[in-house]
Amino acid sequence: MERRTLGRTGLDVSVLGFGCGAVGGLMVRGSPGDQERAVARAIELGISYFDTAAMYGNGESERNLGRVMKSLGPDIRVGTKVRIPAGERNRVAAAVTTSLEASLQRLQLDGVDLFQLHNHITAEGSDSDLTPEIVLGEVVPAFERLREQGKTRFYGITAVGDTAALHRAVDARVFDTAQVSYNLLNPSAGTKVAPGYPAHDFGNLLAHTKAADMGVIAIRVLAAGALSGTEQRHPLGSPSVEPIGSGSSYRIDVERARRLEPLVREGFADTLIELAIRFVISHDAVSTALVGISTLEHLEHAAAAANKGPLPREAIERIVAAQQSFVGESR
Repeated sequence: MERRTLGRTGLDVSVLGFGCGAVGGLMVRGSPGDQERAVARAIELGISYFDTAAMYGNGESERNLGRVMKSLGPDIRVGTKVRIPAGERNRVAAAVTTSLEASLQRLQLDGVDLFQLHNHITAEGSDSDLTPEIVLGEVVPAFERLREQGKTRFYGITAVGDTAALHRAVDARVFDTAQVSYNLLNPSAGTKVAPGYPAHDFGNLLAHTKAADMGVIAIRVLAAGALSGTEQRHPLGSPSVEPIGSGSSYRIDVERARRLEPLVREGFADTLIELAIRFVISHDAVSTALVGISTLEHLEHAAAAANKGPLPREAIERIVAAQQSFVGESR
């Protein structure tokens, strides 16, 4: 499997990453045997980056990944995350430290390769969102102390929130990585102008991360499953998800995904899922693309897609034309 450098970290990561979250659900609700078989097979396939978080299954994802790693003893890169609750804004540093220490216990590790902020970053900072001022003035110093203690090698953000606020956080050039929402249905993170995505506009964020030499972990690659082209969800996955593509509902996202099926019929990819994965890894700012899985079959399919590499220019041009039709429509 192709390997790419995770920005200025210098870490060598597989172009496909293993998502341990609740949308796919295997590492949260799967059986111990299936979890171990999937991680072992992922390593055989060349997947080297595993991404989890304290909030996935209220710690279950970390706990399960930790158990599997102890059993297999793999040479992999591990990233986890902290979400600071709204009620702990008056003790950000303590909340960050407590969260990572609990994560390390569950993972059975002394330190992780990457520790990331999970909160959305917005100008207002309402509810559990954080403002750029809090992120840069309080979160960064807390992360830096944990790096000095050897509990994380690098740190990053989940780049979801207000466009301007995200640009401020990225342009400060203090974070090593960013998890960026980028997919066939909403490519706004990779485009100069993204009219029509008022609720999900990431305003050419990839240009900013590239300028800051940040490693990019692409997320929402399959738009929470909508890019499978079906509304049916696997029993292990989240039973329902918020729309995170270009539509105002998951159903509309699925309908728009199906409109890309002519590219499959014309031979640019074997399936919509393959088209989606290869589209994301076609962007030169993307270091690794995270895909959540429910089954070993999902893993095999994703790996086979990633191994086919970026899409040809003609396919990208056709996709861009289709994406423009989405934004010109009523949401």
